[in-house]
Amino acid sequence: MARGIYVSATTPGSGKTLVSLGLADALHRHADRIGFFRPITSAPDAEADPTVALLRRMYKLDAGVCRSAMTGAEARALLAAGRREEIDARCVEIYSQIAKNADVVIVEGTDLTGQDAAVEFDLNARLANNLGLPVLAVIGARGLTAEETADAVDVARKELVAENCSLLAMMVNRAEPDKVEAIKAAVRPGASHRPVYVIPEIEEISRPTVAEVAANLGLRQIAGSSELERDVHAIKVAAMTVGNFLNLLEPNDLVIVPGDRADVMVASLASAFSPEFPVPSGMILTGGLPPDPHVLPFLAHAPFPVFAHDDDTYSTARTVSGVRSEIHSGQRRKVAAAMGAWARNVDEAELLERVSLPRPATMTPLRFLHELIERARSERKHIVLPEGGDVRVLRAGEILFRRDVCELTLLGKRSAIEELAAAHGVELGGIAVVDPETSPLREEFAVEYQRLRAHKGVDLARAREVMADGSYFGTMMVQRGEVDGMVSGAAHTTANTIRPALEFVKTRPGVSIVSSVFLMLLADRVLVYGDCAVNPEPNEEQLADIAIASAATAAQFGVEPRIAMLSYSTGGSGAGSAVEQVRRATELVRSARPDLAVEGPIQYDAAVDASIAASKMPASEVAGQATVFIFPDLNTGNNTYKAVQQSSGAVAVGPVLQGLNKPINDLSRGCTVEDIVNTVAITAIQAQVSASPTTERTETTERKEP
Repeated sequence: MARGIYVSATTPGSGKTLVSLGLADALHRHADRIGFFRPITSAPDAEADPTVALLRRMYKLDAGVCRSAMTGAEARALLAAGRREEIDARCVEIYSQIAKNADVVIVEGTDLTGQDAAVEFDLNARLANNLGLPVLAVIGARGLTAEETADAVDVARKELVAENCSLLAMMVNRAEPDKVEAIKAAVRPGASHRPVYVIPEIEEISRPTVAEVAANLGLRQIAGSSELERDVHAIKVAAMTVGNFLNLLEPNDLVIVPGDRADVMVASLASAFSPEFPVPSGMILTGGLPPDPHVLPFLAHAPFPVFAHDDDTYSTARTVSGVRSEIHSGQRRKVAAAMGAWARNVDEAELLERVSLPRPATMTPLRFLHELIERARSERKHIVLPEGGDVRVLRAGEILFRRDVCELTLLGKRSAIEELAAAHGVELGGIAVVDPETSPLREEFAVEYQRLRAHKGVDLARAREVMADGSYFGTMMVQRGEVDGMVSGAAHTTANTIRPALEFVKTRPGVSIVSSVFLMLLADRVLVYGDCAVNPEPNEEQLADIAIASAATAAQFGVEPRIAMLSYSTGGSGAGSAVEQVRRATELVRSARPDLAVEGPIQYDAAVDASIAASKMPASEVAGQATVFIFPDLNTGNNTYKAVQQSSGAVAVGPVLQGLNKPINDLSRGCTVEDIVNTVAITAIQAQVSASPTTERTETTERKEP
């Protein structure tokens, strides 16, 4: 039977969706199947609950395990008719259906925003008891002092106990950031003496986007950028002279101005196009007044969206001020901020100790990617991204920062990066920006580069020139320990990423070649493919080196290495120079690393299919259950990984470079924002392993474990 947790607000506006989201992410990494249930939704349609929709998208949940039961209007009608038992019966029935197909179910109670919060509190307690679930209570601290918050925790605890509820945990959410420590000190422990976690108010979540404002007001866009996912930091009503208006304008302000104020429109455009002045998040022209026809062509090129609204300026501003964003809007930046807040403020391991979960039997792509983020975040490293002029890199950087995954440095001209970020509504606060051309490190790096490359005739003038290049500068940051790793390649070739590393980072002792693997995330497991991106025609010694390096990479990411040295022949069934090369490479692996399970030559089908393996290589410990696949050449490897990716729906993560002294990874020029986020997480994990004084011993131990 599935375990369940009832997330219940004990005060209005508690922000419990953040808790449900953080809990879902934690449980998804520790259970095979999760479910989500909202007994009563505030949406007008039970099928349109926004939190249900968000979790379906994020965790690929189907309607059978992620749904709501009824609307608030239906529940109120049943209560008014004295038919409370019908609410209970329907909720128990649906929960039971979800529980049959899940290992753990999160149940999120009502919002306590109705006219009678006491009735809703009682309803949530009763539902938790009827479903047989422990309660995770969420207390909203917005506007409360530390002592008032502590009292609210005591009251909620006593009332839930009085309702005979089993308490799993108490959490305080939306605390004012400067009161968090005082609240932690003031909150009194309950009978279990378990910690009460305190999560601060996150401005990035509550700020509405331009898109949300436009949707709430029914605005018509008449000009400007189509990028609407910009946060609105504040409202500026332009009812003053241009000079005074510009003096008050701040980055990401939403400008509200009568449609006949051409002076303010032009001033806002001038501000947006000037590196020294702020860029608004958007502009609303009010009163139904069309802009001056001479100004409209300029507005068409505005780096922010321009809308028209028929209401007057005051009414528009008042309505906009009431628009509040929610996590369930599903925007990656808001979700990232929520997950980062959860990770920083909740001891996930301690919390999950309170819930007995079965060990996951499979590794799904989604779980693997979520675990990457969690592992990277567990020991934060510093990663440099040389391609600060690519908007995908900026978006990935913002998400990584909000999720608190690692420290980041972007390389490029600061004014150009800030202009690009402002034009696309990306916020880079907290992320360092370094211009290689003007950095004081350039001279130091040039001296070091000249020393390392003097045998190639490099003089100091040439070294200074080279260190103006982002790839070389970023690689030298890694080499000199300014950062822990580098990710590049979104806008450059693989050679551009690898060449500087080969020149002075060099390969690890005992490694003769830099190679790569793809982590192939299948529906129920992770496979490792190498080398599919770097070496066109490796010889037998290089194949053996790639196999050993790929096994180490597999172990780093939790995959038990069982190596298949692939060929068009299995065992002794075929002959030819290509087969013999794979055979000799296999023997080299066995000789160098007798602790590794390796088979070759072997065909792909015999490596993965147990029934075929039983007939072709019945005595092999690898055949039929291989996890690491070494392709004989780049042509075979590259085509195979793409064929598997496209035909099976597998997620290909990589290429992950291996063999270098320091973590440096390459991106595909067609990479997505998610690809960049995942590759940065992988690089951070590699940096964690590289920094460990027991790295070699740990890797060897992992290889020997069954």
